Amino acid sequence: MAETIRDSGRVEPTLGSSQRAAHAEFRLPESESKPGTIISFFRRKPKPVPAPAGENRREPQMRRVEAPAPRAAPVAKVAPKPERPAKSKPEPAPEKPRAKSTPARRSLWMSPITRRILLLNVMALAIPVFGLLYLPTYRDSLIQSELELLKTEGELFSGALASSGVVTDPDGSERLQPDTSRQTIRRLVDVSKTRARLFLPNGTLIADSFLLSGPGGILLIEPLPPPEPPEGPILAALGGAYDWLLGRFPTSDLYPPYGESAVQVADDYQEVQQALGGDTGTFVRSGGDGALVLSVAVPVQRYRQVLGALFLTKAGKGVESTLRKTRLTIIAVSLVALGITVLASLYLASTIALPIHRLADAADRVRRSKGRSAGIPDLSRRRDEIGDLSGALRDMTEAVWRRMDAIERFAADVAHEIKNPLTSLRSAVETVARVEDPQQQRKLMGIILDDVQRLDRLISDISDASRVDAEMSRAETSKVKIHDLISALVDIHSVTDGDGKPKVVADLPPADDLTVLGAEGRLGQVFRNLLTNALSFSPRNGTVTLRARRDRGRIVIQVEDEGPGIPEDKLKAIFDRFYTERPEGEKFGTHSGLGLSISQQIVEAHNGTLTASNRRDRASRVIGARFTIDLPAI
Repeated sequence: MAETIRDSGRVEPTLGSSQRAAHAEFRLPESESKPGTIISFFRRKPKPVPAPAGENRREPQMRRVEAPAPRAAPVAKVAPKPERPAKSKPEPAPEKPRAKSTPARRSLWMSPITRRILLLNVMALAIPVFGLLYLPTYRDSLIQSELELLKTEGELFSGALASSGVVTDPDGSERLQPDTSRQTIRRLVDVSKTRARLFLPNGTLIADSFLLSGPGGILLIEPLPPPEPPEGPILAALGGAYDWLLGRFPTSDLYPPYGESAVQVADDYQEVQQALGGDTGTFVRSGGDGALVLSVAVPVQRYRQVLGALFLTKAGKGVESTLRKTRLTIIAVSLVALGITVLASLYLASTIALPIHRLADAADRVRRSKGRSAGIPDLSRRRDEIGDLSGALRDMTEAVWRRMDAIERFAADVAHEIKNPLTSLRSAVETVARVEDPQQQRKLMGIILDDVQRLDRLISDISDASRVDAEMSRAETSKVKIHDLISALVDIHSVTDGDGKPKVVADLPPADDLTVLGAEGRLGQVFRNLLTNALSFSPRNGTVTLRARRDRGRIVIQVEDEGPGIPEDKLKAIFDRFYTERPEGEKFGTHSGLGLSISQQIVEAHNGTLTASNRRDRASRVIGARFTIDLPAI
């Protein structure tokens, strides 16, 4: 028999001492090389080594000489054949490993999420602010208010002129007295600082509050604007920015320009012509440098007779000043709101971007780490989507580690299970060459055949087990009627049933299809595995029962037999890979120990469970085994 040497868990069969002489180590024949150098059966071509300076040596070509008989014989020296030295090809330079790109850590300001949050929040604040600053609604309301005040003032002045500045001619007609009207107008506008002009029905200007006659001629009076209060540096900066921004938008240029001719007449002003017709007229003009000129023309009437037109004009500096102060207040409040918005946006971005950066860095460390020291931070205390993402990444990492552990265990189990029949096969092969008894040779050949069949069955089951996860992940699910599936299995077994074999019966509800969602072929494989297992443990003329029912949204399937049952400490171990617990008298090696493991793997892929238990009678004696499948119903 072959001797075995265990080296780090690896079994390597070696020949016995009686055969070592025939397979002695090959040694080089006597040549220029050192005697006793050992060479192997397969020798790789050595790399060319440059010879030392001043020395030109060439290694002779060696060949193995077969010994004709086990007895000692002189080894013939083989002369090296002169050969043309082979040209050594230059070895290509080793390719440098490509550096793995790692995501660069961005600062909070450089984060795209931060920029998007800032942009959205600032836009939400800027749109109404620009609307308040630019839309002319507020400005038009101020202008309309000033025109209403100016119109009321004109009606009062018109009534005063009609009562004090009108004279009656000898023919009974009434007209305005120019001197009296000038004095009355000058007294009326002395408080309001409004420019008043009086036109006769023929369009002649007879009075102007800004024109004074004196010894040197007529003087034009221009009132000075009131002194403005000093502004602080902040308000001055805001005012400068406001004036710059206001210059970029059209304002008073929308109104016609205001102009005065050397000799003013009623036809120069549209509103005056309207007032001479008996109606009050208003008009807004641009006075240059962004200023406005507001004007109102009111008819001077006495007993509904139009005696003239009172033309009042006023600079719109009050409107612009009020509008400017209002807009500066809006800008100041908007800047404060902008600062709060930026701080709130940065805080919001820090609660989103920074944890995501932490998770990304942790995931990259897990990818690059050699061991399991790196992990995903636990952010589940946040109780938001990022906390859910952290928990999902942690669960995914744990699932990956568990899958790697399962792969390592599976590889170790496969190596162990394949090594056993290989060791037996090798021993039988080595032994059959030395045995001359034909009966012993047939026995050894039978062992070899059994080991080959065992290997074939084992490899087939291993391949099936390794494909289950991949096939279940891409398999198309459909509605599977458990009632029909179990009935078909029972019918197939009843055809092949014979004397002494266990019977298979079904216990199914008559009016329920017991429908689940899954892969029908794989579920049928589970039922066949459990049925085959139950039949192998059932006694002669026994009964295997397939029972199914619906229980609160679940489909429960049970496979019961009348065999010896399962040891209590093995109820979970029987689902381990390569675990075998066969009935007495069954031939060794006919099962791989993967059937229940594959069945549990398929059931769990359908979001179900597969468990094992023992059936007991009233005296608590084991009367068989029960396998229970729990699947979600539809």
